[in-house]
Amino acid sequence: MAKQKVEVVTRKKKDRQGFNNRYDALQEMTDEDLMSQFQAGTVEAFNILVERYSDRLMQYLYRFLGDMKRCEDLLQETFLRVHRNRHSYRRIAKFSTWLYTIAGNLARSEYRKRKRRRMQSIQSVNRDNEEYEMEIPDESFSPDKHAESTIQDRYIQEAMNEIPSAFREVVVLRDIQQLAYDEIAEITGLPMGTVKSRINRGRTKLQALLKDVYPYDEV
Repeated sequence: MAKQKVEVVTRKKKDRQGFNNRYDALQEMTDEDLMSQFQAGTVEAFNILVERYSDRLMQYLYRFLGDMKRCEDLLQETFLRVHRNRHSYRRIAKFSTWLYTIAGNLARSEYRKRKRRRMQSIQSVNRDNEEYEMEIPDESFSPDKHAESTIQDRYIQEAMNEIPSAFREVVVLRDIQQLAYDEIAEITGLPMGTVKSRINRGRTKLQALLKDVYPYDEV
């Protein structure tokens, strides 16, 4: 009986060690190799991709929308779509491009919904000559409610919210996410010239908004 217990414990230790070795090997893989592993049924590969990109994607969504709670929902939805549509991914595209395209589409859709709701609320004012309370989505940055943030970070986010969304998205992708111009063009579906033009115009607008409080450096 004691011998059987020893054999069971030894087997469990070996299994654990084997799992750790496989996980370490997965950690060394590229994003594209991890997707291939995930498509083949290795769930741990998906978990590693989530670990790699969660913080970066949250930063991207937050800079785009300025609403931490909603961004958390969109982050979950992004990875849910990656999980659901894993077999539609092809290695001809970088995984990061495919991932940011999904997240970007969700963010743009959310922005359009907010814009429509705001317009509907504004148009409802004085309808039938009546006044009543309206619910307008709060898109303001609230660091005390959403996250610990420096004063400089607050100024940057407030300035981001001031520039048009078309400029905001490409500036975030380039200057915060550090993506290449060709990758940004693929994610947004815009010509390269348009991407560069919008980045330059977005930077110019940010410089004007931040000149008195924070030196915005071009990348």
